[in-house]
Amino acid sequence: MGLTEWAYSLSEAMLSEPLPRRWAHSLGVAKRARSLSPILGPDAELLEAAAVLHDVGYSPAIATTGFHPLDGARFLRDQEGADERVVRLVAHHSCALLEAEERGLRRDLEGEFELERPDLVDALVYCDMTTTPDGTPTTPAARLNEIVKRYGPDTIVGRFIQRASPEIYAASERVESRLTLVSADG
Repeated sequence: MGLTEWAYSLSEAMLSEPLPRRWAHSLGVAKRARSLSPILGPDAELLEAAAVLHDVGYSPAIATTGFHPLDGARFLRDQEGADERVVRLVAHHSCALLEAEERGLRRDLEGEFELERPDLVDALVYCDMTTTPDGTPTTPAARLNEIVKRYGPDTIVGRFIQRASPEIYAASERVESRLTLVSADG
């Protein structure tokens, strides 16, 4: 079984029944990742696998800290023996260090999981932040507004996402610039 086939199967098993909306979002994020293959080269499969698994830590079967990037990465590393780069991308997706800081878990996240290459981190941020909770395409601005509205501006997630918004916009712009360059060359 290939990396992406395994990742889809595992994500579906962990999310589709208990969290169907989260599963739909994960499928949308993976679809967005596939659209980035022209700028990812040999890392396209890696990013797609991380994209479909990025929210696996929400699964009630493995959620222990309540911080899904950490729970998901620990599960993938400890229970699944997943590819180390996929684990790192899941651990650090969408500015997770800032949310970990809000939760008092930054030292845990940093200590256990190294950052992946910046261009891949950017790509996963872009995929996550341009996909609605239902899995359809959106803009970073609409996604950020939706998150703040859903969680509330004064919650842990609301505070974190507002702090992370400049980096989310910057990552999205870097990815879109790379896509524009590739399409101009093509």
